[in-house]
Amino acid sequence: MKGIKRIHTWLAATLGLALVVTVGIGIFSNAQVSAAPQKELFEIKTWTRKDCSVTPWYVTDKLGFFAEEGIKLKLTGETQAPLQIPSILKGNNDVGTFHPNQAAVAKAGGAKITGVVQGGIEPTDPKIPEKFRHMWWYVNPTKSPNVKSFADLKNLPGKIKIATITRNICADFETNLLADKYGIPRDKFEWVAMPDIQAIQALKQGLIQVSIPHPPFYKGMADAGMKKIADTFETGLGASAGVTFYFFRDEFIKQHPDKVAAFSRAVIKGQRWANANPEKSAKMTEEAIGVPVTGNHYYSTAIQVDEKLIAPWLKDLEDNKVIPKGKVTTSNLITHDIEKINLKVEAERKKAKGSLKKQS
Repeated sequence: MKGIKRIHTWLAATLGLALVVTVGIGIFSNAQVSAAPQKELFEIKTWTRKDCSVTPWYVTDKLGFFAEEGIKLKLTGETQAPLQIPSILKGNNDVGTFHPNQAAVAKAGGAKITGVVQGGIEPTDPKIPEKFRHMWWYVNPTKSPNVKSFADLKNLPGKIKIATITRNICADFETNLLADKYGIPRDKFEWVAMPDIQAIQALKQGLIQVSIPHPPFYKGMADAGMKKIADTFETGLGASAGVTFYFFRDEFIKQHPDKVAAFSRAVIKGQRWANANPEKSAKMTEEAIGVPVTGNHYYSTAIQVDEKLIAPWLKDLEDNKVIPKGKVTTSNLITHDIEKINLKVEAERKKAKGSLKKQS
């Protein structure tokens, strides 16, 4: 009887093991069948950034929003500001962010680039802290003790050395608007090209008299004891004061409209997240550029492109004969084709989400 019992026990154990192995094979087999092959990501190239423009790129990439939309961002290394648009035209990079005046000057000169979605924007809601305004103007109070406001700059003798990252951007455009407002001749300013981070030290040492940093560098200016004399709210431009657009070369847009649309959807996700999570966004900006920061830019959350935001930038270029009147317009500097694709995609996704809710 004991021998028979042992045989039964052995059979039960063997059958049990066989069952486990069979079920296990079935589980792994089903997993292999049901696992969808990973979708290959479409590569879009841009340069490496160590300045105020880095936040939406870094946030969107790190949080996986590019990958969600089937895009892989490839960083190609740092590119000096004057070479950025040429790098897009040559195909070394595919996309970059620019203010309307910088892109318009290039376009008037024959550059085939077009804006597809908005990037930065000046916050107009009074509840949003002023540290998110696009730029602040600073002086060194020990070198210019009598300058308490932008209007006081008119009392400084001779030329005023003022820092800018490059020409035909927000810095010179909005400085000139304030100069007009307070009766200061535009030619009183002598522009010195340097990154924001270098301008902190240059202002402290008295090598320049005015610096116009962007949000990540306000803390550095305050820590250095510099005095704020104005910010972009004072220009009266409203949301337009901080507007940038993501520009692709025209050929790339024509060849890959759906990929450009996917890229645009991704960065808008990143920008929405950055606005909603300012402290985390500032930390990520700090991580990306390698210096302590307390803020970053404020961003557009709209898929749609607003042409009205471009108009004052173009008018200033035309009024000052930088570009011929009518050669670049609000409608040919940007395209609405990409937003049309995205509005359709958003409608389809919303419909699909509604259908899933009904089913559940």
